[in-house]
Amino acid sequence: MEEISRARDELDRLGRSLRSQLVALITDLTVRVHLRRLSLDEPKVADRREPPRYHYATVYQGNRPVAATAAETASRATFLLRSAGWDVTESEEDDDGVLWRVVVAHQDGNAIRILTSDNTPAVSFRGRTPALALYPPKPVQQPEPVQQPEPVRTPETITPGYVLCYECDGLGWCPGCGGRGWVLGQSHRRSRCRECGTTKVCPICRGAGQLNASSLSPYQRGYYPGLDRG
Repeated sequence: MEEISRARDELDRLGRSLRSQLVALITDLTVRVHLRRLSLDEPKVADRREPPRYHYATVYQGNRPVAATAAETASRATFLLRSAGWDVTESEEDDDGVLWRVVVAHQDGNAIRILTSDNTPAVSFRGRTPALALYPPKPVQQPEPVQQPEPVRTPETITPGYVLCYECDGLGWCPGCGGRGWVLGQSHRRSRCRECGTTKVCPICRGAGQLNASSLSPYQRGYYPGLDRG
């Protein structure tokens, strides 16, 4: 429980730090600020693989002042972030003929991305914290040990004039699933046995464990070299 509490405290600290920096940027770079749209209330699932990881993430869009160009806005954002100790890169991206000024910043695992263009007064802000595991991984559930059933026929109990089933060797149950009707697939998940179709019994002898030697087809007799092939 203590590790869970520390992980959540660290994530919350990163979320507060991220929001504080975004508030400073949005207030400085845009007009008609509506900070209620800057939602960082609860962490979201960033990766559902075990153990799941959570992060704070948000998107905000505002408008820059009419007199400010995209280049000036990007330059101002870079200055503010570097002054606050962030590692910042500034670049340009062409998106279907629209040239965007892009500012990307990182600090303490947090990331901020700012986009602005002379084609639109909009300034887009994206922020996220690193993704942290808040809970320990679930223990791997070991598959239940498979217990093979006793054969219904053995060389000592076979009916005279019969032979042990060549498919199950007297077991009677489906040799593919051991009489369970299911098999373990990937990730230890159960799936329908393709050999017996969940009937659980051997598809050749239908559970008898033996076959009448006089009723065998020429193909089946090939499994019993000792039988008369005549």
